[in-house]
This record gives sequence, C-alpha cells and structure tokens, in this order.
Amino acid sequence: MSSSIISAVDKAYPEAMASHEEVVKGPALFWDSLRSFHSAMGTKYMVPIIGGVELDLHVLYVQVTKRGGYEQVVSEKKWREISSMFNLSATTTSASYALRKHYRNFLYYYEQVYFFKLQGSLLTPTAPVTFEATGTIDAKTDYCYMVSMKLGSETLNGVLYHPKHHKPSESAIIPYDLNDKRTRRRERKRKRRMGPKPNRSGYNFYFAEKHSELKRKFPEKERDFTKMIGESWTNLSREEKNVYNEIGVKDKERYQKELREYKKKVKQEEANKENGQSLGAQTRD
Repeated sequence: MSSSIISAVDKAYPEAMASHEEVVKGPALFWDSLRSFHSAMGTKYMVPIIGGVELDLHVLYVQVTKRGGYEQVVSEKKWREISSMFNLSATTTSASYALRKHYRNFLYYYEQVYFFKLQGSLLTPTAPVTFEATGTIDAKTDYCYMVSMKLGSETLNGVLYHPKHHKPSESAIIPYDLNDKRTRRRERKRKRRMGPKPNRSGYNFYFAEKHSELKRKFPEKERDFTKMIGESWTNLSREEKNVYNEIGVKDKERYQKELREYKKKVKQEEANKENGQSLGAQTRD
C-alpha cells in the first residue's frame, strides 16, 4: 500500500486553502492545494503513471466528486465509467482498479476536507481496494492441481502442490506454461506491433506539442509539465481547441480505416494458413 495512505491514529485534517468549487474550476489552485495538503499531512505526494502517461489527478477528483465522492463511486461501481473519461492506452489493464487505488492513495483525505468539509480526526475508507477473483482447476495429478485464477481483467495460471508432497518455497503458486502460453503471448505482441498506431485525441496532440515546447524552454521543470499543459488547455478558447480536436477526429478516422484493413489482412493470412495446413494433410493422406 502506498505511503500516501496513513494511519488515522492521532491524525487530524488540515484546513482547506480554498473551496471545493474553486479547486474544481482552477487546475493550478488544485495542484497547489494538493501539494500543500500532503505536506501538512506528512504523506508522500507524486503524480501516478498509468500506461506510461501521467494521471491527471485534477480530472480524477472532478469526476469522482461529481458522482458523490469515493464511497459513492465504490458502492455504485462507477469506476469503469470514470475510466472512460481518460484517454488510456488500449493495452492498459485493470484501469478501473488503478484509478480507484490512486484516488484512495492521493485524494481520499483531500476529498474529506475539500468536498465534505470535514475537520477533526481522520476517517479511513470503508471500502478497501480489492480484486474480484475467481478460480478454476484445469487439471489434477497425484501431486498437484493446475489452476487458472481470474484477477480483475487478468488471468493467471499456476500450480498448487499438495503440502504432503511438496514444500512451498516463497509462494504457494508457481507459474507454469499452460498450452504454450508464451507462444500465444508472443503472437499477441507481434500482432500489436504490426497493427495500426492507435489514434490520439485533440488534447493528446496539444499535450505532445506543448510538452516538446516546454522541455526545450524549461527542462528542469518537467515534473510540472502536466499541470502547466492542463491549465493552458483549460484557458484555450473553443475555436483554439477545435483546431486540435479536428486533428484528433482525422486521426481517429485514419486509425479506423487502417484497423479495418489490418483485420482484413490478418483474416486473409489466417485463411491462407488454414488452407495450407489442409492441403498438407491431404498430400500426406
């Protein structure tokens, strides 16, 4: 668990620097107040990374509080809905879980002060961060079980040994290759590399342009670029944003066209491969 979640014993909420409405409207004020909040609490502050991209905690805070706060979002299972607000990579797994964990680590206590206006002793989250896990036994021997465990959106395979036949070393589950899993994994990676480059939103293009510009001017302030670019984007006029949004629309059209062509190509290659195998079998017969 991150050091940003602390023990509630002998801890009290610091005073808010501004109102909830003010930090929602002002990204710069939000980031300043969040850093000040963690400093007052004595907790570690950082900007999380999801799929190789910095997570905009301001957007996350706005989306969660708009739905009633952390506890409400957990009880109504709206993390998937919130994750759709972020332009996360298609390869990002367990996005909903990651957003929930980062919110709990960096924004839960902040929410108590700025959204619910609480003071006094800390209240800890009542809804823990957990995975919904289901498992199946794929095969059984005299000494072990071969099992599959679905953890969130990820499926793990392993071997469970009977205690009387095996002394577990560091883990009771030892990874294994089921149905040549490595080969299938390599094939999926190959297809992703050969597939079309995913499309980007208008904000993504704006972010890349400004990030490159800021890196040339202020290389020593790279940790602040996300905040600076987010604030700059917020202050753009609708016409200025539309310039980038139109680029994003064209890039989406490009991606959809290339994806259709790629799927058609893959389907044809698979058909050719199956026909070749059938012809080989007929020749041997």
